[in-house]
Amino acid sequence: MTQDTVGRLGHLNLLEFGREQARWSDAGRVEEHEGVVLVAAGTTLPFLFNAAGRVDDDADAGSVITAADDFFGRLGRGYSVMVRDTPEDADLGAACEAAGLKPFGDAGSPEMVCRTRLADAEPPMGVELRWVTSRQEVADFTAVNSAAYATYGMPTNSLADTITNPSRFLASPHLRSVVAYIDGEPVAAAQTLLSHGIAGVYWVGTLEPARGKGLGEAVTRAVTNLAFDLGAACNTLQASVMGAPIYLRMGYETIYHHRAYVRWSVRA
Repeated sequence: MTQDTVGRLGHLNLLEFGREQARWSDAGRVEEHEGVVLVAAGTTLPFLFNAAGRVDDDADAGSVITAADDFFGRLGRGYSVMVRDTPEDADLGAACEAAGLKPFGDAGSPEMVCRTRLADAEPPMGVELRWVTSRQEVADFTAVNSAAYATYGMPTNSLADTITNPSRFLASPHLRSVVAYIDGEPVAAAQTLLSHGIAGVYWVGTLEPARGKGLGEAVTRAVTNLAFDLGAACNTLQASVMGAPIYLRMGYETIYHHRAYVRWSVRA
């Protein structure tokens, strides 16, 4: 599989992840037309949860912004656009800037890929990994990542507002999540989403007091290898500042970067 193909499939997997998050609550909304996908999750937070993107790289870049302003304006909330630093998205980045969307963060997020199954490894001593199969484990997954992503400034209610229908979360056969426990307490989590012949790693988080113990690597290794075992040709992810060195050490490689552009509020 060429790097261009992997990059394209990773982009499509990311868009599918947006659709998936919208399905986790009755308030979620998804619209698609003319090569543009618009997803609104149960929370109003623009970044990560409410987004516009292109399924078709040839779709007019300006139409993405126009469609997003209309869709999110009707919902009375802001949105974000993930732009790749590749030739395919040069026009989309320019359209975001011309429309007044603001870059989020100082640097782009690495799009990373793992092409082969990783060596199996036991989790750190005293750590139990559980695949999420119950409503309580969904709650544990939510609690871990709500607290973990507060490090980056994410409001602690955002993920809970997104996962308001745990039954839908559990019913998706292409979505698998894992939680790490120490003495019965949830301390880390990760998720894999299979689509387009590959898998994407999402929602990797570790509680601050438990960081530095190899838990992030343990849960990422678990979902990465499960995805390969389920038939994924490769795994992709969008790395955080803290996560990137861990993924590089594990065997992931960077193929391009994303820059998020945000319109913090839209009114119809």
